[in-house]
Amino acid sequence: MGRIFEKRKHKMFARYNKMSQAFTKFGKEIAIAVKASGPDPEGNSRLRAIIANAKAANMPKANIEAAIQRANSKQDKEFEEIAYEGKGVHGVALIIETATDNPTRTVANLRSYFNKKGGQMVVSGSLDFLFERKGIFRISKANLNLEELELELIDFGMEEMEDDGEGNLILQVPFTEFGAMQKGLEDKKIEIINAELQRVPTTYVELTEEQEEEVNKLLEVIEEDDDVTNVWHNMK
Repeated sequence: MGRIFEKRKHKMFARYNKMSQAFTKFGKEIAIAVKASGPDPEGNSRLRAIIANAKAANMPKANIEAAIQRANSKQDKEFEEIAYEGKGVHGVALIIETATDNPTRTVANLRSYFNKKGGQMVVSGSLDFLFERKGIFRISKANLNLEELELELIDFGMEEMEDDGEGNLILQVPFTEFGAMQKGLEDKKIEIINAELQRVPTTYVELTEEQEEEVNKLLEVIEEDDDVTNVWHNMK
């Protein structure tokens, strides 16, 4: 019984830790969005998208409103968005997106992770060409005429539309069309469940199961850093 309880406690702690990290990430993103375009979601498309993502991750409404208020009252620290690049073991390319109030600390932390788990950081621009920036939207397909919708969304820049098997549609657009798609969906009163910019690899590195485990150990420690918002890689 004791071992079972300990396992359950460990799983609960892990889930809580992941949720806490996600809420911290959204708080930083809210702070950056508010600083850039103000606290009113109606006039701040980026803030609207972040709020939708936060709600999808079960972030309480009170937490979201508190984050907006802190950012607007200048109580939050000044965060800067910086993307770093690195090569993991076995030649896997990494793009590490951060929101930090102390780039010196962030760089030092990232270097230590590579030193411990293998690989190295590289000069900015060395690996970025291996990824394409795409806008990804998740919407509910309930009560939608998919044939008509597909034709309409092509006008907003849609490149691909897929069914996720859970009652939702995944839409992909070029990075430059993210705003157009968001506005198009909002104008059509289609609820955006989740919207984000992703870095999609143009080529992939195929590894053995053992090699994947080595890379995953590096990814895990990087993702646990509070300054890190996203980690993209080209491991197949």
